[in-house]
Order: sequence, then C-alpha cells, then structure tokens
Amino acid sequence: MKTKVLLVDDEEGYVQPLSERLTARGFDVSVAYNGESALELVERQNFDVVLLDVMMPGTGGIETFKQIRNIDFLVHVIMLTGYAEVETAIEEIRSGAFDYLVKPVQIDHLEERIRFAHHHKTLQEKRLRDKMDGMDRGGAH
Repeated sequence: MKTKVLLVDDEEGYVQPLSERLTARGFDVSVAYNGESALELVERQNFDVVLLDVMMPGTGGIETFKQIRNIDFLVHVIMLTGYAEVETAIEEIRSGAFDYLVKPVQIDHLEERIRFAHHHKTLQEKRLRDKMDGMDRGGAH
C-alpha cells in the first residue's frame, strides 16, 4: 500500500512540482493550499505523513499542526519552512512534530524522511494494536 502524504503549502509554484515528484516516487499525494483545507482533508481521510509549511496566511502552520494533532494523533507531521527558525523548530518537535526541514529540501532527503516517518507511524500503530489486544484478553494495563 502506498504511503499517503498530505502536502500543505500556500505556494502553488512549490506544491505542484513537489507533488508530481513525490507521486513519481510512489507516494499517494494529496494537496492543500491553506490550513483550513488541510484540516478538512485530515478529518475526512487517513494520512500517514503531513508535510506542513510553517508560514502560511490565515491559519498558519503552527496552529494547523496543533489542530491536526487533535484530529489524528498518529499522523506524522514534517514541518517545512523557508526560514531556519531554531526556536520554532525546537517548539514543534517538543509538541510532537516528527521532523523540521528547511526549504528547499533535496527530494532524496525528503523521500527518506517521509519513509522513515511512515515506518515510525506503522510501529506506533502496531504497539497500540498489541496493547489493545492485550487489554481485550485481560492482560496487564
């Protein structure tokens, strides 16, 4: 099954070619151009990884990230920014962002981080299922 990726960025000139390149590398890519659209998609679909721009008009990346975590705490979010904001990066990683990358990011590196995030999410889901199965059988809580 293909890794489901949501790409969220207000720069259409960045989103379209990146979406095409990720699709060509075997990812199932959906696109949103603002935080509000991204949240609607996350409510309706299950994504493995969200690539989320930090600086967007309207509902910015940081607020969108917080709301995504409330909707689906297992989705792995990789924050993208055109600015190397160390304080923001530290804050987002502590808040549960999986990674924080500075644009422009090399496609090979981005692919590696997406695949690693998906692998990590799969392990978390398995641990959660195993824990729930143990509780169903009357195991330790």
